[in-house]
Amino acid sequence: MFQSNELKVGFLALIAFLILYFGFNFLKGNDVFSSSRIYYVEYDNVDGLMVSNQVMVNGIEVGKVRSVTLQPEKGNKILVTLRLAKGLVIPDKTEAILMDGALLGGKIIRLEFGGKGTLPEESFIPGSMEKGVTSLLKERAIPVIENADSLLISFRQISKKFEHTGSYLNELIKSSNSTVNGINGSVNGMVEENRNNIAQISANMKTLSQSLIETEKQLKPILVKFNTVADSMQALQVGRTLHEANLAVASIQRIVSGLEKGQGSAGKFLKNDSLYVGLNKTLLDLDKLLIDFRLKPKRYVNISVFGKKDTPPSN
Repeated sequence: MFQSNELKVGFLALIAFLILYFGFNFLKGNDVFSSSRIYYVEYDNVDGLMVSNQVMVNGIEVGKVRSVTLQPEKGNKILVTLRLAKGLVIPDKTEAILMDGALLGGKIIRLEFGGKGTLPEESFIPGSMEKGVTSLLKERAIPVIENADSLLISFRQISKKFEHTGSYLNELIKSSNSTVNGINGSVNGMVEENRNNIAQISANMKTLSQSLIETEKQLKPILVKFNTVADSMQALQVGRTLHEANLAVASIQRIVSGLEKGQGSAGKFLKNDSLYVGLNKTLLDLDKLLIDFRLKPKRYVNISVFGKKDTPPSN
């Protein structure tokens, strides 16, 4: 009974050892139950190639990577040992291309056959690397990231230039208010001054008309006296002069009458205050426009950082 138990324990230990050995070699990519041939490839950089990665020919697996070894004596080149199927014929111009196995990562070695001769077992196969999707994405992404950094720097510089825009706009609005107030006062003063001047002109015209009437009254007795000496007066042509004076007096009377009735541009300006009211209304509208500009400047001033043309604000 004791010997029988010892045999069972030893047998189970042997089986466990064999399972451990074959399982370990299987995980390493070594198929201990099939015959294979060994070949070698040297790379400067394997970029994540690991033991048990696939060796492919035209999309079919023909072997696995047996080992990946660093060679300090050869300038840290990487020696990759390939275990290929026994019946696979390797031409003498074959190339081992290291490439990405999938989009999410992983490496494979693809054998590119060439030549007519046969490469003997344990020979070196020339190696090369092929850019995969990950490498291409990195090459494309790096310039984009650099451009994005440059764009952010430009945005920062532009934003610094516009930090004081609000204060400048406030100063501009204050200056505009002062200007409008000054214009308002100047226009009001000009209207008042012109009103006084026109009234003074009308009064002077009335005085002149009265003076001419008085002069006419004084000239009538003189004309009577001049009639007695007709021959002398005909030489002086006083009659024509008096007639022209009468015409001038009549014309002046018509002008003064027209001014009093509000006829013509001067009469309308004197009698009608529409110009004064229109100027005041214009000044009020300008004041409202400046207040709206101060409260909502984005309606009138649009700044574009990306060169995009904004549509004008609706009224």
